[in-house]
Amino acid sequence: MSLSQPTDAELDVMIRARLASVGIDLDQLPAGSTPDPDTGSPGRDTALAGLRSFMRNTVLPLSSYEFAADDRLAQQAAPPKLYPSIDVAREAW
Repeated sequence: MSLSQPTDAELDVMIRARLASVGIDLDQLPAGSTPDPDTGSPGRDTALAGLRSFMRNTVLPLSSYEFAADDRLAQQAAPPKLYPSIDVAREAW
């Protein structure tokens, strides 16, 4: 099953939910596409359009990236220990 590109409405829901999860409310921006004259903050429609563009042009292509299935990444099979100096299996000095 191939996935289709999300619609603008679907992306808006995802973007708003993701931003709300970190405490950002897009409804604080001025409505429409006209920037606020006092603060210069973009209009809500302009901000959502920019975020939709970012999602389509950056996040979606990155999520479909696949590594080559050969030995070039074999060094990644066993990640290094986080703190090798605190290895309890090593013999004490």
